[in-house]
Amino acid sequence: RAVQSVILAYTDDAHYDVASALIKSVRGSDVDAALHYLARMIAAGEDPRFIARRLVILASEDIGTADSQALLVAMAAMQAVAVIGMPEARLTLAHAVVHLALAPKSNAVYRAINAAQADVAAGLVPPVPIHLRDASYPGARQYGHGIGYKYPHDDPAGVVTQEYIPSALADRRYYEPSPRGAEAAIAERAERLRAVVRGTGA
Repeated sequence: RAVQSVILAYTDDAHYDVASALIKSVRGSDVDAALHYLARMIAAGEDPRFIARRLVILASEDIGTADSQALLVAMAAMQAVAVIGMPEARLTLAHAVVHLALAPKSNAVYRAINAAQADVAAGLVPPVPIHLRDASYPGARQYGHGIGYKYPHDDPAGVVTQEYIPSALADRRYYEPSPRGAEAAIAERAERLRAVVRGTGA
């Protein structure tokens, strides 16, 4: 029986190549290819925790807010793998792979944090607006901390016009959602909130 079994060549290169193919197939929405590469990884004895971690990363990097359930599914799969182990965890991994492959795709979250980090790395770190600074300690008010802060919950709409991002960065729009999946509605909401918060419209 052992001789008749398929022996997979799974060198260090194959480990990374097949993992790369899995992620790129999920990103490319080819559910069948994704399941094929998952099966190859399982057959080769790949650590299921490694597979699960890669899926969690992909859920935010390649799907993000187009389907926020994707991250929950990936996290649940990672936790289930840790609890039940193999071979049963193959079902959990397959469940996650199918969900992620079929989910609408967006890298808006990935692009947003990259853009924000690039500004910080470039030294664009102006002072925090004084009304946003910590006012919880004795004497904070004498420095102006917290003075003029508007508490959003006191407004019927739950959102107020207020400077949050430092004025030097007021033109920045880090998060630019795609028109795919849930981000279509999120894009409209993001624009409405920006207009109110930044005082450019109602």
